[in-house]
Parts: sequence; C-alpha cells; structure tokens
Amino acid sequence: MLLAIDIGNTETTVGLFAGDRLAGHWRLHSTPHRTPDEWASVFTAHLTQAGHSTQEIRAAIVASVAPPITQSLCEGVESATTRQPVLVDARSKLPIVLDVDEPLTVGADRIVNTLAASHLFKKDTIVVDFGTATTFDCITGDGRFIGGVIMPGVRTASDELVRRTSKLPATELTLPTHAIGRRTEDCIRVGVLWGTADAVDGLVRRITAEWPTKTKPMTIATGGLAGLVAPLCNSIESVQPDLTLVGLRIAAAALGLRW
Repeated sequence: MLLAIDIGNTETTVGLFAGDRLAGHWRLHSTPHRTPDEWASVFTAHLTQAGHSTQEIRAAIVASVAPPITQSLCEGVESATTRQPVLVDARSKLPIVLDVDEPLTVGADRIVNTLAASHLFKKDTIVVDFGTATTFDCITGDGRFIGGVIMPGVRTASDELVRRTSKLPATELTLPTHAIGRRTEDCIRVGVLWGTADAVDGLVRRITAEWPTKTKPMTIATGGLAGLVAPLCNSIESVQPDLTLVGLRIAAAALGLRW
C-alpha cells in the first residue's frame, strides 16, 4: 500500500492507496512540535483503526509547504513503516512542465494538484484549492503549469479579521441567507464567504481572459473548505476533494515507487 501525505500549514491530509484506489484517508493538525516518535504513534494508531498494519505500507510520498514539520513527520513515517518517504518538490521528475519565471518556488501542493488535473482531465484547467491560502493554479491540456494566483484563505481571512478588531466576535462559518446581515456574525459570514465566492468568480474571469490558448479552461475546486465555498461560486464546475492525494499517487508512480 502507498501512504500519501500532504503537509499543509494548518492541516496534514493522509491518504492510503491500494493500487489506484484510495482505501482510506484522514486529516491531522499540522503540529510543528510533534516528535518523530509522536508522529509514528499517530500513523500507527490511524492505520490500526482503519484495519491495516504498518507493515502493509510498501512506499510513502510526501508533499509539504510546512518545512518545520517535514523532517520529524518523515522520520515518524520511516519509524512506523520502515519506508523512507519520497519528497515531491519542483525538482521532481514529473510529467508536467513548470513554465513560470521561478519554477523552484512553486509549492509542492500546487505541483501535485495540477499534475492530478492534467492526468484526470487532459484539458486546460484552473484548480482552485481552498486551504490556509486560496490558490488558483493553471495548467494547459499538454501539461504546462503556467502560474496562478494566491489569496488569503477563507478561515485565515476570518481569523485575522477577528484578531485585528476589538469588537468583532469569532464566528462560525455557516452559509449566510441574506446579503444584508442583521447581526454582526451574519455580516462577517457574508463578507467572508460570499466575498470569497465573488473574488473566486472574478479571478477566474480574469484568468480566463488571459488564457494563452483559445480553449476556455474548466475550473475545479479542492481543499478542506471547497465543500463550503464552491457551491457559492458560479465558476466552479466540479469539486474534487481528494485531488491532492490523487496527485501524490500519480507522482509516486511517475517517480518509480511500487506498492
């Protein structure tokens, strides 16, 4: 089996693949102070709970945008499974081309997202990833990553708004029902959620207007908050909640891992 791990700034998403099938997945807090032994214990516990042994793991692959966590987590994986994880980054030999000015700065999550989109859809695609940041990543049908957009994430914007204002309360991000909020919490929900949705639609429109081919790109969404925001967007055509994990599985195969 393949252990695929996406280390984000807020959450770490873990997928367990049996062949091409995603046999299980879970989300963990991206805790920078966890020791390798603690990570090993976490992975062992989740695998056991899912009915699997750590010795079933034949390979492991990791994409990370949180360097303080990466080494201890990888050591924990190796301790638990005896398999040394392979790290995906801009230097990895993958079947996409990073056609941007500074390819070595492209985040691993953006690489595997667009790799998955290119493999699954084989057409011009905008991938909107709703995480700690909301990213827009653009890949052409022939596998060229041509850049994108990074904006503050939904929860990041909400938390920072509350943190920097003395009278605004922490608010649960549930769907608003009216554009004109009657209570402070409703006003925040409208601003954060519908504001994000309208920003997404506007940015997709601008990206599409600059697209280098005559083909209109399709727009798909992924990330932990995609299920909350994507239904509010007119431009999102499909939600792919496991896109990053699928991209890691495709990357593992391209890098010659066997599981």
